[in-house]
Amino acid sequence: MAAETGSRIITALDVDELGKAKSLVKLLKNDVAAFKIGKQLFTRCGPDAVRMVHDEGGRVFLDLKFHDIPTTVAKASVEVLRLGVFMFNMHASGGLDMMEKSVAAVKERAAEMEEKKPIILAVTVLTSQGPEDLKRLGINMGMEKMVVNLASLAKEAGVDGVVASPKEIIAIRETCGKDFVIVTPGIRPAASSKDDQKRIMTPLEAVNAGADYIVVGRPITQAEDPLAAVQSINSELH
Repeated sequence: MAAETGSRIITALDVDELGKAKSLVKLLKNDVAAFKIGKQLFTRCGPDAVRMVHDEGGRVFLDLKFHDIPTTVAKASVEVLRLGVFMFNMHASGGLDMMEKSVAAVKERAAEMEEKKPIILAVTVLTSQGPEDLKRLGINMGMEKMVVNLASLAKEAGVDGVVASPKEIIAIRETCGKDFVIVTPGIRPAASSKDDQKRIMTPLEAVNAGADYIVVGRPITQAEDPLAAVQSINSELH
């Protein structure tokens, strides 16, 4: 079992080779909270990527954003449980039934296995999307209202928390309470490029707003010295 490092940083392993990912894990495992494995690395390497992080002593946030019919997502969620990850996610827009059935299936199977249930998160609105993107989808309630609505639905379903932009942290915290886990992508240190993110904050701003964990990818993985980049963020937060 990986040790708790005290860091709030989840490093995104958005790379295309297991060897590259392993090098980052070896370098950063004692200074970050977990490693995010998303669609690129998981599609290329599958569960071997998760096992590699565990073998190296790290924890995994499996970021596959499940969104399908309830039975399919529930079964996929049980398979994630078998992988022993720290946390994983699904889209809140998949609906109440999908989230409820998935949470119930994971809890039931975890009890049978006598294993600790992973943190289950619901994705609200992607940080690459802005208000105009919602309008093009026919959603006219406004960004903050949409995010809070999805977060409330996730809480009703028994989900542990959400993945949400730093811009909506305060509203989510006010609506869903202090024990609701908030994981925040769209984090960019002050000197970093925005890349394809639209709703962003610095690490300190996000944590001060109430984020439990911050996801940082390219500002760390593409830095000249990734460990120094992590340690700089940790120092800022402490």
